[in-house]
Amino acid sequence: MRESTFVDDHGPPTPRELPFPSQVIYNRVGKCGSRTVVLLLRILAEKHQFNLVSSDIHNKTRLTKHEQVSGWVDLITNISNIPQPFLYTRHVHFLNFTRFRIEQPVYINIIRDPINRFLSNYFFRRFGDWRGEQNHLIRTPQMKDDERYLDINVCIMENYPECSNPRLFYIVPYFCGQHPQCREPGMWAVERAKQNVIENFLLVGILEELEDVLLLLERLLPHYFSDVLTIYKSPAFWKMGNLTGTVKKHMPTIEALQVLYQRMKYEYDFYNFIRDQFHLTKKKIGLKSSSQNSAHEPDFLRELALRTHEPLEEEEEEEEEEDDIGQEDANIWLVQP
Repeated sequence: MRESTFVDDHGPPTPRELPFPSQVIYNRVGKCGSRTVVLLLRILAEKHQFNLVSSDIHNKTRLTKHEQVSGWVDLITNISNIPQPFLYTRHVHFLNFTRFRIEQPVYINIIRDPINRFLSNYFFRRFGDWRGEQNHLIRTPQMKDDERYLDINVCIMENYPECSNPRLFYIVPYFCGQHPQCREPGMWAVERAKQNVIENFLLVGILEELEDVLLLLERLLPHYFSDVLTIYKSPAFWKMGNLTGTVKKHMPTIEALQVLYQRMKYEYDFYNFIRDQFHLTKKKIGLKSSSQNSAHEPDFLRELALRTHEPLEEEEEEEEEEDDIGQEDANIWLVQP
């Protein structure tokens, strides 16, 4: 039996410093492989005896000013009271815990080529995945047929809201935070997101190099992720989850992709920064980067998109139209030691 690294096996736990870090938040970005990682974490939590807390709120990434002062403080307090070590995961934009005089947890995350993420979400919202032919009708019953079957090239070239800003400005706010300006496409949000990554994130990986992400997590957070790569590569893991690739996904025209790339220039600025940082971290521990392209040519110009491995996907959060949609409910499931 594997010996615990943080529990006194000879009696009641005695107060002592826990392995760093003992508080981790994975504020997972939608359609960036989060279900793959969450499934792995469920196995790892039982194997390594840490608390895994996963919110079942998928449509509340940001909060109103009132919620940040009241309900969000309650949620933070609840998180801070989870027995350590713990890993908390939710689709939520970055929050600075120090604003509430609470110790700042360590953040981790994974992002993806922005156009790939957008395409995956566009078709997933309409047609779902292998889990059932009618899955998309259950997920988005309010979507009318003229929207569901809207050609993506028309959506992009005729500037439909779903295919233009601010809806395309999606990844950066997860790292920028709760400030209203974080949702406005521009360099202010990008620079703030970069600074938060440097100061608060132990690792932000890229989905295109997922195995290397898992390897780094195993190196940096062994009391959470030890043996994760072995589990990920095992036939049993893929049999358990199967592949949930988005159905009916197809590539827009090169003209539409070029328009999309220009609209997502801030997303790509941030993505390229993350890719550089990730490769630098790999280099520091002796891992060779699979991508040596320093110019960061857009992936769609190198026949990407549909070739990117489609991971298991978590139930996707719906886009928020108003700041005060729904109620904040700290519904969670808890895997305890």
